[in-house]
Amino acid sequence: MKKIYNILFSTRLTAILFVVFGAAMGIATFIENDYGTQASKALVYNSWWFQLTMLIFVGNFIGNIFRYRLLRKEKISVLMFHLAFIVIIVGAAITRYISYEAIMPIQEGETTNLMLSEKTTLNVHVDDGNEAREINKLYYFTPEIGSETRFIPMVSKFFNFLRGGNNFSLKADFRDKPVTVNYVSFLPNAFEKFEEDTSGEEFLHFVESGGGGRHDHYIKKGEVANIHNALVAFENQTEGAVNIFTENDTLRIKSPFEGNYMVMATQATGTIVKDSVQVFNLRALHNIGSLQFVVPEKGIKGKLVEVSSENKEEHPADKLTIEVVTKNDKKIVDLYGYKYAATPPEMFSMDGLNFRISYGAKQLQLPFSIKLNDFQLDRYPGSNSPKSYASEVTVMDNGENFDFRVFMNNILIHKGYKFFQSSYTITDEYEETHLSVNHDAVGTWVTYLGYSLLYTGLIMILFSKTSRFADLRRMLNKIKKKKEALTILILMFSGLTFAQGSHIQHGMSKVQVDSTLTAQKVSVEHAQRFGSLIIQDENGRMKPVNTFTSELLRKVSKKDTYNGMNANQVAVSMVTNPRIWMSVPFIYVKSANTKLRDILGVPEDQEYLRLSDMFTDRGEYKLSQEVEKAYKKKIKNKFEESVLNVDGRVTLLYQAIINGSIFKFFPLQNEENNKWFSYVEHKLAGFTGTDSLYVANIIPLYSGSLKLATSKKDYSKANEFLESIHKYQHKFGGAVMPSDRKVELEIFYNKYDIFKSLFMYYMYGALFLFIVVMVQIFNGSTLVNKLVKAGIFIIAGLFIYHTIGLGIRWYISGHAPWSNGYESMIYIAWATMLFGLLFGKKSALTVAATTFVTSMILMIAHWNWMDPSIGTLVPVLDSYWLMIHVAIIVASYGPFTIGMILGLISLVLFAITTKNNKRKIDLAIKEITVINEMSITIGLIMLTIGNFLGGMWANESWGRYWGWDPKETWALVSIMVYAFVLHMRIVPGLRSRFTFNMVAVFAYTTILMTYLGVNHLLSGLHSYATGDAAPIPNEIWGWLIVSAIISILAYIKYKKYYKKPSSRDLKK
Repeated sequence: MKKIYNILFSTRLTAILFVVFGAAMGIATFIENDYGTQASKALVYNSWWFQLTMLIFVGNFIGNIFRYRLLRKEKISVLMFHLAFIVIIVGAAITRYISYEAIMPIQEGETTNLMLSEKTTLNVHVDDGNEAREINKLYYFTPEIGSETRFIPMVSKFFNFLRGGNNFSLKADFRDKPVTVNYVSFLPNAFEKFEEDTSGEEFLHFVESGGGGRHDHYIKKGEVANIHNALVAFENQTEGAVNIFTENDTLRIKSPFEGNYMVMATQATGTIVKDSVQVFNLRALHNIGSLQFVVPEKGIKGKLVEVSSENKEEHPADKLTIEVVTKNDKKIVDLYGYKYAATPPEMFSMDGLNFRISYGAKQLQLPFSIKLNDFQLDRYPGSNSPKSYASEVTVMDNGENFDFRVFMNNILIHKGYKFFQSSYTITDEYEETHLSVNHDAVGTWVTYLGYSLLYTGLIMILFSKTSRFADLRRMLNKIKKKKEALTILILMFSGLTFAQGSHIQHGMSKVQVDSTLTAQKVSVEHAQRFGSLIIQDENGRMKPVNTFTSELLRKVSKKDTYNGMNANQVAVSMVTNPRIWMSVPFIYVKSANTKLRDILGVPEDQEYLRLSDMFTDRGEYKLSQEVEKAYKKKIKNKFEESVLNVDGRVTLLYQAIINGSIFKFFPLQNEENNKWFSYVEHKLAGFTGTDSLYVANIIPLYSGSLKLATSKKDYSKANEFLESIHKYQHKFGGAVMPSDRKVELEIFYNKYDIFKSLFMYYMYGALFLFIVVMVQIFNGSTLVNKLVKAGIFIIAGLFIYHTIGLGIRWYISGHAPWSNGYESMIYIAWATMLFGLLFGKKSALTVAATTFVTSMILMIAHWNWMDPSIGTLVPVLDSYWLMIHVAIIVASYGPFTIGMILGLISLVLFAITTKNNKRKIDLAIKEITVINEMSITIGLIMLTIGNFLGGMWANESWGRYWGWDPKETWALVSIMVYAFVLHMRIVPGLRSRFTFNMVAVFAYTTILMTYLGVNHLLSGLHSYATGDAAPIPNEIWGWLIVSAIISILAYIKYKKYYKKPSSRDLKK
């Protein structure tokens, strides 16, 4: 018994649980990516062994509370956060087994008390006409896992084996009549796909574009299909249907509606006469009634087979096939269903019994009703992107009625139920809100109690005089008194060095183009006036022309200027003389992409291409086929990624200089969504009277005035036109225009490009501090000491400049500057520098190393795959929670980055140890290791608090404080890994400083996965997740290889000079 006690409550088991729990969650995110959310729940999150792991965790925590006497007053902080995890797991169990979620769809004006469950159940109803019996069972199914030898499929198979697979068998006895329901198969996101087969039946391939997208239908010979509420019949003449049939070996059509068609090859047109038999034209675009369709070929032979779709939104229903067995009969039944949707049951009679069987969401009832009075949707000005949406509802509860407005982050709570604004559906016929319903009052409050204990305990660790963190501070002060440690700096760095429908015009040479642009270039002062005009981008953001053109230059050419012209001058040239930009070599294409150049027919050494290079003489886009292929593929190779990147640059430039539609200068008076338009759109936009004349002519008049201005250097008339446009914007678009102060500040921000220039400034500061610290080793004079302080002062000044830059971006954008990939990178750099300066009180080396890391982070932020442009927020991110949750989590990456760098430095020190310098290096390693542990402790506290605050945000926004989204899951994986790192000191065999620093280096891979990997390798809900798989960058592989080599070299020296012999070795 004592042996079992020692195992269950040992620190070794604690360490194993951290690793197993973290690894299981990490693997589950890849299972979800490959096989779907339901599979990840079935194989991991809801599996018996995963829940057993949590139960053992709780027991281990409780045992260690007594084993390490955490009930003492001086251990209260450690006790609190250990108790917190126990309480959180208990709260999660209540939520898992007692509570439930649902969706409540309500159309405007409708009153209902019905909702649809999140969990999918198998519902079996049996009766014999007199008596009935019903069975409801919750199941999680997984798709068929292939025989691949990759890691994830193999692990998935093993997990599936542990749970017994999808197999189930429901048995019941109905009046001595045995009934059994057996599992047969499961197909997620099922849809019918046509496969050609010469021995199959004949089908009509019917292609229509309802809902704005292409849809392929295959209508079997002799059948009638309902397509968007319109009947289409093939070889089965049916009244009220569009009939397509064969007569005298010719395909014909008879329609109940008038229509027309256009033969696409010849552009010939014709009409469809109602109720008249006519020859049917293949490969012609038909408009009949509500249908717009093409039939590309005659009837083809084949068959429809059901497969699993990658498009889960278009094909949400899963197919569950079961076998129903009675005493004398059996039947195979196909069921379709998915969460939040009630599907019609399959009804049949067999062996004297009546069956009604369904699979999918369960319909639940509220003890009160809700009426939707009004659904409100606000969009960003001039955009279809939703800014916010809300539901005005009335709660009806036995005469006690009250009104409430439900919107994102503003929830309705009544009788233990919480209602959240989830989504909506808007059609021409109705508006419908989707309220997310959560019934988890007890589980939520228990979990929140755990969160409170957790936050309090973690914060107390930082300030308690009896905590491990306080011990580390005292240890660091003792080490600092030993001045010998400083001499190691020269040893560290002695061996390290850091070390761009009309016919396309071809023919103008670059010299001619540049000469023309130079001759027409306006003055910097005038261009600055033009750059301060406001335009509305495609997402509805109002910004200066200067910002737009700066973004266009960076996206298209990867430069900030062109041929001596700044962004404002380029903007004037594009608006007033767009055609010449067809011949400007402006579109950047990577030099290694020779395949793309071959397709375009340009020289392999031509780095920048002209827009005219992208089109044939007939105006056909040369990349159209390659773009279409690339868009269809989920996992894209490097060539396909480059095709899409170049296509994006071409599209942006085309919109700017061919049709000018992207320069939206002009607000339309009384436009309900405050949409602005370009001058070429004035007819379609609906401008009338003098406004129409003004919008149509002001840009051409302005262009004409520039010819006089550039020749005579007199911009007075041109300035008058710009002032006129500025006044027009204020008169009709003032409600959405940014203030003049904000415009000036944004132009200032663009001009100085604060974060891009900071990269080099931080680098220079880091090198300067490294040099003076090394000089200080040999000469501790007052001057040198002052230079060290000056270096830190300079870096602190750069940090203040960094802070000001973040503040300016916050003010300009109107939201906290950590809402997308680029913003989070510059914020991580800021947080890293902040903690480096805080630890710099103890170690100038830490400041130098941190400054170097900060410069690297800012450099990465300005690589091509990061977009520095300021954008708008989706509604769920427009919340104060963004400032709290995201700020804390992303800031935690700073201490973890410092921990990784200090770990590498320690390993280098181990690797260069000799017999003569061991004493000095040992002191330096002790100092760095203590700082490293302090840094990781702070990072872990921040990441833990930030991640669980994210749970509170989710609960307050859509009613679920934990949903196993890959981003939050990998944050929890990181917490588990770094908790393991900090617990290593109490685990026998893992207590050495070498092991700690080495694991601290490689633990950083979980932070990289949390921050970057989830966005590029997995699909998730978070703001810059892409959902498309991407390769791991070579830089990360390089870092891992170098770290591994350094670790091996360090271990050799560690084993020789530092490792203490074990008791077994001593006996030998």
